[in-house]
Amino acid sequence: MSKDFVKGLTVADGLNGSGLRVLIVHTRWNLPIVEPLVQGAVNTMKSLGVSESDIVIRQVPGSFELPFATQTLLASAKAAGRPFDAAIPIGVLIKGSTMHFEYIADAASHGIMRVGLEAGIPVIFGLLTCLTEDQALERAGVGKGASKGHNHGEDWGMGAVEMSLLAKKGA
Repeated sequence: MSKDFVKGLTVADGLNGSGLRVLIVHTRWNLPIVEPLVQGAVNTMKSLGVSESDIVIRQVPGSFELPFATQTLLASAKAAGRPFDAAIPIGVLIKGSTMHFEYIADAASHGIMRVGLEAGIPVIFGLLTCLTEDQALERAGVGKGASKGHNHGEDWGMGAVEMSLLAKKGA
């Protein structure tokens, strides 16, 4: 591994997101960290050809609400004849001094996975589960140190395009 390695995905060859429709559902909890993650996902998808008008963004109070909101919005879009090709639920959980973090992280993680499997489309895991606020800031690319970190929203946007194309092509 190169000493210059930067965490994150490398661009897969031939990713063209033209015509894809993607849902982003994000939390208002920890919004100063969530906002750069959402913007990273949006900017990356746009750079891969996804039209800004085909990126729909909605918000919910917290991470526990992400699976329900994602499932509901996917189903209503499908029923209206405008289905999404992928969804990216985005939230940030930071460990506190109680068990609350573990319960929410576990429930949201399993719920997000279940939504994707039941909907039959890629649902990208955009939930940061960090031990400290500094870790979360670095993973949003807005860290406090000399190195701002890496914005994982960029990876989620790229993953949404890549997995949507894989789902459309099939095996």
